Amino acid sequence: MPFTLSGLCEYREEIRKSRFITFAAPIDSPADAQAFIERHSDLNASHNCWAWKLGDQYRSNDDGEPGGTAGRPILAAIEAQDCDRVAVLVIRWYGGIQLGTGGLARAYGGGANKCLQAAAKTELVSRVPLRCACAFGELALVKLRVAESGGWVTEEHFTANGVDLNLAVGPAQIEALQTQLADLSRGRIVLQR
Repeated sequence: MPFTLSGLCEYREEIRKSRFITFAAPIDSPADAQAFIERHSDLNASHNCWAWKLGDQYRSNDDGEPGGTAGRPILAAIEAQDCDRVAVLVIRWYGGIQLGTGGLARAYGGGANKCLQAAAKTELVSRVPLRCACAFGELALVKLRVAESGGWVTEEHFTANGVDLNLAVGPAQIEALQTQLADLSRGRIVLQR
C-alpha cells in the first residue's frame, strides 16, 4: 500500500566536508512539486537536486552533478519507501572533497531515504465515489458511519425530502457501510455507484 507524507520533513548530514540538507513534502500536482522545489531551493548552494513522484508521473534533476548520480537515486529512494505524491529536494554545499559517482549516488539517495524513513506518513487509500439519500434526522448518523468507515462526504444537497449525499469510500468498506446504513434507516438508504 503506497504512502504519502503528512507534512514537510527535513534531514541534515555532512559527508566528507560537503553539507547536505534534504527536504521532503507531499504534493497534489506537478505544479505543487515545482512550487515546493522553487520555495526550498538555495541559490547559494552548489547543487539543488530533486525528484518527485505522482502516480505514474515522475521527474528528477541532477542540477549539474554527473548524470544519474543525484536525481535518479532520490527517485529510487521515494520508490523504495513505497511513497507516492511526494517531492524530495536535496541541497548540497560542496566541501572541497570529490565524492565520486558512487559516493554521490549514495549521498543523495541515502539522504532522501533517511529523510523519508523519519517522516510521518499517511496511507494512500483509493476511494470509490458513491451516492445515497437520507432523511434530515439521519444525516448526523450517516456522516458518523461514513467517517468510521474511513470515507468522507464530498457533497451535500438539501432537498424537500431530505439530503442527497456524494461519498468517497474505500472499496473494502462499501459492503459493511451499506449494511450499517440499511440497518440505520430500515432499508431506505442504498449506496449507489
